[in-house]
Amino acid sequence: MHIEGAECIDQNFYNLEVLHRAGLRSVGPVWSRPTIFGEGVPFAFPHSPDTGKGLSDFGKELIKNCNLLNMIIDTSHLNEKGFWDIAKHSHSPLVATHSNAHTICPHTRNLTDKQLDAIKETQGMVGVNFAPAFLRGDGKMLKETPLQLIVDHFKYLVDKLGEDKVGFGSDFDGVMIPQELGDVTGMTKIIDLMRSQGFNESILQKLCYENWISLAKRVLI
Repeated sequence: MHIEGAECIDQNFYNLEVLHRAGLRSVGPVWSRPTIFGEGVPFAFPHSPDTGKGLSDFGKELIKNCNLLNMIIDTSHLNEKGFWDIAKHSHSPLVATHSNAHTICPHTRNLTDKQLDAIKETQGMVGVNFAPAFLRGDGKMLKETPLQLIVDHFKYLVDKLGEDKVGFGSDFDGVMIPQELGDVTGMTKIIDLMRSQGFNESILQKLCYENWISLAKRVLI
């Protein structure tokens, strides 16, 4: 199980232990709003993800406790200072489960090249997000968004991180999805498009599931 935004976790971390025993294995300290742990990145375009303060003292303790429990820490929705605080205080791979490339789409929710370099250095992962506003060069949330833009982000991220550190992030239950994709039954449309543009079967298997399984095996010891 994963929690996006850790509002349900108390400052003494009793709930973290209870939820971990119930199966929680991944935590995003914030959604795109402040919590006792840090500041979520507000939705803005065009804009840097450097939008506010980093992790609070409680946030740094949350990271320490997640490390002790061998949990995945998700940096998606966190502002840039918070990202670098996790990089400083965590010994776990840096992971952004549903974020894209800021160079292609300069939205606050996307990752700069410097952040991508840090993720690569820690053997982390990035999951490509399907939200049109995080895909498009104009930052607009439009259903009429071509699937090619998803492929473009995959190409950029694979080039920056390598084929072992990128996967699907989707965000199916959280955002508007491009009309051509529709829902999960349309996933083959993206995969077929990627295949037609040089992604071989070995790479596609990594991007579809093998990379996430590998990360889980490395972190959830």
